[in-house]
Amino acid sequence: MSVAASNLSREELLALYQRMLLIRRMEEQLARDCAAGKLPGPVHLYVGQEAIAVGVCHHLEDRDWITSTHRGHGHFLAKGGDPARMMAEIYGRADGICGGFGGSMHVADFSKGIIGANGIVGGGIALATGAALAAQLDGDGKVAVAFFGDGAANQGVLMEALNVGALWKLPLILICENNGFSEFSPTATVTAGRIVERARPFGVPALKVDGNDVLAVWQAANQAVRRAREGGGPTLIEAITYRTRGHVEYEVTFITEPYRSEAEVEAWRAKDPIGRFAAYLATHGLAAADELEAIERAVGETVAEAVRVAEASPEPDPASATGHMFANPR
Repeated sequence: MSVAASNLSREELLALYQRMLLIRRMEEQLARDCAAGKLPGPVHLYVGQEAIAVGVCHHLEDRDWITSTHRGHGHFLAKGGDPARMMAEIYGRADGICGGFGGSMHVADFSKGIIGANGIVGGGIALATGAALAAQLDGDGKVAVAFFGDGAANQGVLMEALNVGALWKLPLILICENNGFSEFSPTATVTAGRIVERARPFGVPALKVDGNDVLAVWQAANQAVRRAREGGGPTLIEAITYRTRGHVEYEVTFITEPYRSEAEVEAWRAKDPIGRFAAYLATHGLAAADELEAIERAVGETVAEAVRVAEASPEPDPASATGHMFANPR
C-alpha cells in the first residue's frame, strides 16, 4: 500500500473504504441473484477492481463526466449513483435508473455525470472525448473520464482520442483497467507492447499504477484531474488489476475448459484491494475493528434496501418502449 496523500483526512479514507465495500457487496448480491435466476440477463461483475473506480471518482464532482464499460456497476456506484435504482435497473424494473430498459450493461445517470456503461468494447472512449470537448467549450473546469479495459486498448478509437485530445488539450482522463484478460484471452496473447506507452507518440503523459492500491490510484488520478482542470490536456493511466469473478456470471454454462488456474485466482485474491486497504487502515491506527464492522453493517443495510426496492418495483409497461427510442413515437 502506497503512502497516503497528506491531504486525505481520516474521514475521507474511511469514505473510500466504505464506497469500495459497497461496490463489492452489491456485486456479490448480484452474483447470488444471477445464480438464483432472479435477473433477466447476464451480469459482468467488478469484483477485484473496486480501488480503481473509487480512487478516480473521489476527485470528481457531479458535473464531471464518466463513461464506462460492460463491467460498469462499480463506476456507477463510485460516481455516486443510487444503489437501489441501479439494482432495480439490473432487475429490469420500472424504478430502475433507466426505467428498466437499459439493464446491467447500460446503467447511466446524467444528473451524476454518468453518461453510461457500454456493451461495445471501447465505445465509451469516443463518448468521453466528446464530453471533454463539450467541457472545454463550457470553460468551467469540468473533466471527462473514460474507463476501459485492456482489450479496448487495442481499438483504434483510443489512438484517435489520444490524438485529438493532445491536439486540442482536452480535459480528458483515459483509465485503462488492465485486469489481465480480454474476455477469456490472457492479455499477453492479444496485446502487443505496453499499454501505458501508447500515449508516448502523442506527447500525452501516462502513468502505470497498482490498480489494487486505492491510494496509488488516488494519487495518479489527482495528478491527471488537476492537469485536465488547469488546461494541461489529457492523461492516460494504466491500472494493473484482476477480476476474481469470471468474465460473465453465466460463463459456466458454455466454457468447457478453464482459461485460468485456481492458483492464479487465489494469488490475486491475496492482493484484494479491500482487504489490503482495511489492513492499511488498521495498521496505521486509522480505523478500529468496531468501526470497520459498523461500515460493514451500514453497507449491508444499503444492499438489503436496494434488493427490497428492486423486488417491489413493477415491470415497465411494454407500451412505453418506443418512447425511449423515437422522438415522435406512434
